[in-house]
Amino acid sequence: MPNKTIYVSDDDLPLFQRAQELAGGTMSAAISAALRRYVEVEEGRKQGYDEIIVRVGPGLGRKQRFSGVLLAEWERSTNERTETFRVYRSRKGKFVVHLERSESYRNVGPNAEKWNTGWRAWVGDWSANQTWTRTPADSSLRVAETLDELRETLPVELYDVVVDVVEQPTVEDLDI
Repeated sequence: MPNKTIYVSDDDLPLFQRAQELAGGTMSAAISAALRRYVEVEEGRKQGYDEIIVRVGPGLGRKQRFSGVLLAEWERSTNERTETFRVYRSRKGKFVVHLERSESYRNVGPNAEKWNTGWRAWVGDWSANQTWTRTPADSSLRVAETLDELRETLPVELYDVVVDVVEQPTVEDLDI
């Protein structure tokens, strides 16, 4: 294998040493991993894809990252919570659905049906005897290979929007 010489400034030497430690002792492994990631991100960017970072799981969750392009975003709310759907197309042509759900609150005490109908029921008839449950915010990420698989994970209205976007040509040649 050919040798390549990399010159490192004195100021950057601690960074290179730490990278070597993290890569298991070889600078070659550290540089190769960094270059692999750099090439992947830059090639995707040149093709029009963004680096997408989303949180998945309860509360703040953990981060997940992929290259994709946003196709559609849709939000709905109920008396208890809001849900935000974002649909992406990945570089590999898959459909990625990120669903964020806000915290939810639900009255489970006396007259729960009345209090769960919305704020109008509260006006003029406030009671101190309230019992509420709270569900923390959460988010999820689902991947679908095809539009048919995607249909199972989305509300009908959003699915229709995504199909319309997908059926549009990537480039439209105009004879003008």
